[in-house]
Amino acid sequence: MAKVPPKPSASFNPAAFLDAGGSGRTIATYQKGQQIFSQGSSSDVLYYLIKGKVKILVHSEQGKEAVIAVLGPDEFFGEGCLTGQARRLSAASAITECEILRIGKSDAMSALREDSAFSGTFVAHVLARTIRVEADLIDQLFNSSEKRLARALLLLANFGNDGEPKKIVAKVSQEMLAAMIGTTRSRVSHFMNKFRKLGFIDYNGHLEVHNSLLNVVLHDQPRVPDVEPTESEAHPKND
Repeated sequence: MAKVPPKPSASFNPAAFLDAGGSGRTIATYQKGQQIFSQGSSSDVLYYLIKGKVKILVHSEQGKEAVIAVLGPDEFFGEGCLTGQARRLSAASAITECEILRIGKSDAMSALREDSAFSGTFVAHVLARTIRVEADLIDQLFNSSEKRLARALLLLANFGNDGEPKKIVAKVSQEMLAAMIGTTRSRVSHFMNKFRKLGFIDYNGHLEVHNSLLNVVLHDQPRVPDVEPTESEAHPKND
């Protein structure tokens, strides 16, 4: 369940794709924290992330924010423009400095018909995203906030099968983690301290995730002595 979906085929070459196209294909650089598109803005561009990390988020009318996806290199986003979506249902912003291929809607539609490398990569992306969304839904419906946090950390670390510690390169705040898993920052802080005491994660100038964190996702929770939640953590609201 914590496995990262397979990335699209490497046969797609963004540089070659850019050279073969016209004015509808451009490379853009975004700085950390810079907005790529806003919720409700015009939906007319498909994006392909070449370098960096991007978060997709939604805002409610009451001002609440939820992070619905964190994307890495070789992933598409903004694909709603290809389905007739006139306005963006979500927003996107750069977590780190990003290099992104922007593809105009008409160019993207043409490439899907005429460029087999592009269409194959895009279809692989859509399938992987569908699997990820289904897993996210199951996670929200059936798992505790502790398991949801463990899974989110494993996914952010692109955890593989080699059992080696994985660094989370981007600086991810506890507020962002809380927005990703639908809980409070205080509960995220409580569980992060618990994971560190158990040796599941390390802080050495960056966050390092160990394969033992899979125990939280796959098995019963280990107990840590002398770790007591605060009153708000012991009686969470809407969690």
